[in-house]
Amino acid sequence: MDNPAATLHCPNHQCQAPNPQTNKFCQKCRTPLLRRYLWAIGSGIKADQPGELIAKRYLLIDSRVLLDTQPAVPPETPLEIPQTITPYLRLVSYGLHLPQVYGLLTPKPRHNKEVWLLEGVPIQATGNIDTIGQLSPELTSVWKDASPIRQLNWLQQWASLWQPLSREGVASSLLKSNLVRVEGALLRLLELQGDQTPAPTLKQLGQLWSQLLEGASPVIREFYQQLCSQLTKGQIQTSEQLLALLAKGLFECRSWQSRTYKTLTLTDTGPGRSHNEDACYPPNGKLISSSRGKEAIAMVCDGIGGQAGGEIASQLAIDTLRQQLKQLPAKLEVWNPTTLSLELENAVCAANDSISQRNDHENRFDRQRMGTTLVMARTHAHEIYITHVGDSRIYWVSRHGCHQVTLDDDLATREVRLGYTLYRHALQQPTSGALVQALGMGSSTTLHPTVQRLVLDEDCVFLLCSDGLSDNDRVEQYWETEILPILDGQIDIKKAAERIIELANTKNGHDNVTVGLIYCQVTPSQPSMPIQLSPPQLESIGNLETNNTLMLNVKSDQQPASIDEQKTALLTLNLMEEGDASGDQNPHYSASTSPEKTGKLLLGIFVLLVLGGVVVYLLSPVLSLKASGQINRFLSGVFSLGKGQELTGSKTTPTQSPETKAIPGQTPESVTLAKPAALIKNQDIIRTVGQTVQLLVNPEKQSILGRVPAGSVLQVIARKRYPQEETWWIKLRVCSPGTNTTDIPSDQMASSPKVGSSSVPLNSKQTKPSATLVSQGQEGWIREKEILPMMARDFTPTPTQASQCQKNTPPSNSPRPIQSP
Repeated sequence: MDNPAATLHCPNHQCQAPNPQTNKFCQKCRTPLLRRYLWAIGSGIKADQPGELIAKRYLLIDSRVLLDTQPAVPPETPLEIPQTITPYLRLVSYGLHLPQVYGLLTPKPRHNKEVWLLEGVPIQATGNIDTIGQLSPELTSVWKDASPIRQLNWLQQWASLWQPLSREGVASSLLKSNLVRVEGALLRLLELQGDQTPAPTLKQLGQLWSQLLEGASPVIREFYQQLCSQLTKGQIQTSEQLLALLAKGLFECRSWQSRTYKTLTLTDTGPGRSHNEDACYPPNGKLISSSRGKEAIAMVCDGIGGQAGGEIASQLAIDTLRQQLKQLPAKLEVWNPTTLSLELENAVCAANDSISQRNDHENRFDRQRMGTTLVMARTHAHEIYITHVGDSRIYWVSRHGCHQVTLDDDLATREVRLGYTLYRHALQQPTSGALVQALGMGSSTTLHPTVQRLVLDEDCVFLLCSDGLSDNDRVEQYWETEILPILDGQIDIKKAAERIIELANTKNGHDNVTVGLIYCQVTPSQPSMPIQLSPPQLESIGNLETNNTLMLNVKSDQQPASIDEQKTALLTLNLMEEGDASGDQNPHYSASTSPEKTGKLLLGIFVLLVLGGVVVYLLSPVLSLKASGQINRFLSGVFSLGKGQELTGSKTTPTQSPETKAIPGQTPESVTLAKPAALIKNQDIIRTVGQTVQLLVNPEKQSILGRVPAGSVLQVIARKRYPQEETWWIKLRVCSPGTNTTDIPSDQMASSPKVGSSSVPLNSKQTKPSATLVSQGQEGWIREKEILPMMARDFTPTPTQASQCQKNTPPSNSPRPIQSP
């Protein structure tokens, strides 16, 4: 409901002029007016009436839907984040599907119940004027009208959220049909709801899905019926199995649609720079059309290191990636998503090594070291693969909205992911834009590129861009006027790209700007022979620990939560104790002589000066165990903690001893100080989740044995500790290798610290990681602190898994299940 007295302020920070709600552009500066719709959670909002302006800012549209009339003003942020809000922050990497906390609405004097505001909610912001501001439809209401591929696509996204939401104790949100909504091809949740005891199960998900059987497309009905039956009977025991079956179903249904692509990139020096450090592919200004069955690819790199290096690094990355991608298999039959995702990741690692080796060869250190960000999009079959490192971005534009697919590898994102603060508040901090990883700054053993997959079942445009465009929310402000018309044929992508470049130069203008556009057109394609998807067979995917199957490689099911589980780290830092000889082997890496880029990487140095305050924060009784454990692992990787200084936590009451002593005033779930202790014992059987990890042939040399995919079952067969390191090395035998090599979005990131905590001693020679996956029976080494965050909680091996581990295992101790801290 409109309030004539409520004006909509310009989102331009330099303007913020009030405008009538009916205006589309600011009447003063002509910036498109931003309508940011929010969803209120909390009972305090119930006392307000539609049309009321709350806190002199938020216009109540209907029930719990509000419009922020001052989008350029940061929302209110509390000093402490309650536990009920923390899951939103820790799941920030799932922004395509989940809302994020926008801010706090101060309670009115007449009621003291707080109201939290969510952004990124499924509220219609475009289209028919009568539906703008209304909630997007529930999946159940549009299910029967969707194509078979769309139905499987929704189910796949639904299933991919099960594991991460279960981890945060909010999986019951997926069992409430009124919360599961859709915007075209995209499945989104309205809000999160905490789990009760007992925790929700996949059987319950199967029961809910069974209610949709009547509306399932005839093409997939038999498949879907059997899938629901397997869920409700408990035959599908993990979300990995469910995702594998859905991925195979989507692959078999791909022939019902055909896709063509148009790809173009443009780059410009910009009015504020004298040279261009960006690079792109296809070559600047070249339009490439891909017919049916042909793949499209686009890359954008934003160089770091000034004229002496940034442009070299960005072009070197493009050239190396092109060379690597040419070596990928060309025929569809030899692909699977797991293999392709791993190949893309290793192509990025090869590009990183090319730049890093040139830095080393030219004796570039500190401010002379060059690097680059990267975003890359590559289509294959019915999907597009999104790869990124750094803060360049990819946006997904459809007729239903514009969504940022990648998440910046910066400190602001890390703070949110750790549950410390809200994203809008983190952006206000002076160090928020400091990068935590980029190509070329060090060995690939500590680089963690993000690889995601999205199903293409509708017309859409993917925008790749450097921060010369994305800064100051320019994409959010202009996508509807500059990119959306491509889908309706009102403008071709070359003209659109030219207008976007001009917009970036006139509205920002502080940096080089590079954009890439991939325009995907999807048309129905009746198969030559009528098909009906065959029922899912669990046998067809085999044992997920032993068979390399088609898996969903998106930033969803496999994303870890803690700092070690996530995949970014400060690349500007290498803190050594004074006089440590090994420090000479690892120079400090900042990266830019240009002010903006220097600031991004070097601000990280300043941030660590403040980390001392984190230790004080750890001693607060209100700090949750999870957060303390994250800081523990982060600090133990970045700093060389002395004996007796390692921070540990326990979910049970700590045993009082001279080595371990509870801090007075803290609860059993509090932080304790303890000497380093063995957390994993010989003969323990563990199962990995999250991202791939690397096993080394031995700790002395950085010779990589292979990569261990998520879902692998491993057994500890030996332990070793080196005097120069305050950590244990453990030797693992591969009982059965997993299949999911998903490496979550790099912020889906901040995992192992990048400098001073690689998988090898600091004075060892660094080499390029191998792309080989480990096989059953192989044995290799890894640091204990690197495998701990990747261990499945409460994992109990099945008799089959235990028997696989018994082969050639010394009989000293019987296998025992363990719990990851």
